Amino acid sequence: MNAATVRHILDTLAGMFPDAHCELNHSNAFELTIAVLLSAQCTDATVNKVTVDLFQKYRTPQDYLNVPLEELEQDIRRIGLYRSKAKHIQNLCRILIEQYGGDVPGEHDLLVQLPGVGRKTANVVVSNAFGVPAFAVDTHVERVSKRLGLANWKDNVLEVERKLMKRVPRDEWTLSHHRFIFFGRYHCKAQNPACQICPLLDICREGKKRMKTSLLIKEKPAKPRASRAKGKQSNTTT
Repeated sequence: MNAATVRHILDTLAGMFPDAHCELNHSNAFELTIAVLLSAQCTDATVNKVTVDLFQKYRTPQDYLNVPLEELEQDIRRIGLYRSKAKHIQNLCRILIEQYGGDVPGEHDLLVQLPGVGRKTANVVVSNAFGVPAFAVDTHVERVSKRLGLANWKDNVLEVERKLMKRVPRDEWTLSHHRFIFFGRYHCKAQNPACQICPLLDICREGKKRMKTSLLIKEKPAKPRASRAKGKQSNTTT
């Protein structure tokens, strides 16, 4: 893919979602880290419903350690994999207190060493909380990148991230990440993408395939219906 096509994609997404942003509610780096950890295999909307009360009850790493694990589990019970996530949160908080004075480190290499924090979570935290350019790849970013040809179908998440970082200007990584998510979440959905009104249809492999399939279905002639009257005996009496 040439630079002009990449620029066209970025400019189109910018026009569609100029105000794209992180939709996980948070007020500091610590809350964002907890929120992103909870968001694994869970929607941002569900996480936000849980953290409304969670962030009122737990304001510091020590607060999470002051309650039994079972109590924290109940507080995040609506979140998928809540038991393992509760353990990760308490272990993460313990490390923050013991090694970082209760603060979340701003370095990617240090973040990925924390319990429950993977590469995607670390990218989201450094970019949104510390202003360090990063391109976090979630399911939306991965899907959109592959459909638009920015990555190959068989690329893993790390390969997708590397290709995006190579093709997108560094100072646009964070904002492009949010726009890719908005585009995938609200327009180029996994099951029912809005291909028929998509401004990027001309370069989208998935969109062209779907539209072609849809056209073939519409043009396929209907099978003639068998006549109900065939073989029907008259009930008329003489």
